[in-house]
Amino acid sequence: MKSRDDLDLRRLRMFVTVAEAPSLRVAAEKMFMTQQAASSAIKELERTLGVELFSRSRRSLMLTPAGETLYRGAAALLAGGHQLTTLVQAAASESVPPYVIGHTPNLATSEVFSIIEPVVVADPSVPITVRPIFADQIRSSLLDGQIDLALRRGIQTPPDLAGSVAGQHELRLAVGRDHPLAQHDRVALADLAEHEIVVSVAEPEEDREYVRLLISICQAAGFEPQITASRLRGTPPHTAVIAHPQACTFVTNAPGWLYGNRIRIIELNETPTVPVQAMWLPHTSSGIRASILEALRQ
Repeated sequence: MKSRDDLDLRRLRMFVTVAEAPSLRVAAEKMFMTQQAASSAIKELERTLGVELFSRSRRSLMLTPAGETLYRGAAALLAGGHQLTTLVQAAASESVPPYVIGHTPNLATSEVFSIIEPVVVADPSVPITVRPIFADQIRSSLLDGQIDLALRRGIQTPPDLAGSVAGQHELRLAVGRDHPLAQHDRVALADLAEHEIVVSVAEPEEDREYVRLLISICQAAGFEPQITASRLRGTPPHTAVIAHPQACTFVTNAPGWLYGNRIRIIELNETPTVPVQAMWLPHTSSGIRASILEALRQ
């Protein structure tokens, strides 16, 4: 049996094509090769790994448990190989591609800058691009190389990505100027029991983790929150109270008035915090990423 270090990325890419195709014939056509050559490539990969990847007891190829495991990890591994190729080519041409950081709308651009500020100050010549991205686009954007690092609210990392909690931000309350709580400088979490709380709810599971976290904060304060769902996506969380003036919403903005004094940000007595999670491709290295994470740990 060969070492796992002998895994051939070219054959791995062929394996993914075969796994996703309805038949070996269709997969071979997509790869512009004969069916026999495609079959031989898969058998060679199986010999390398010392396992069967497909069950051949039926007319169509079915992934074995080992094949399923390889398929789940293949996308990130192939993406990491592509990223390494890009970095090597950039080094040879003495050009430095921008390091792209994607962040979800519930993380303000100013909060993202506070995260990367130590790296930017240490070396202003480092090219960094920050852009918004929806939570359900993070995985595909990392795999496609559209972003190098993702920042979002959450704690659970998808199984084929790498990640860690990169920091904590203080949670506050946003209300419209006519809301009953707008007259207070500071409120307790328990004061929210009588008011609706508007949250952004989308279909992808990635968007729901942050909502569950907010609900758990309310439950820990002794009440079940009255949740109002907002389908507005892409704007800062505090804007939800414009469309839902009867409700309040959790934010991480600094205290004070926003949006032409139509929205007020209020302190919470308990000063709860919410995490910032960083995610990236496994099997990859990055000096910029390492510097950002190291600065956050200090």
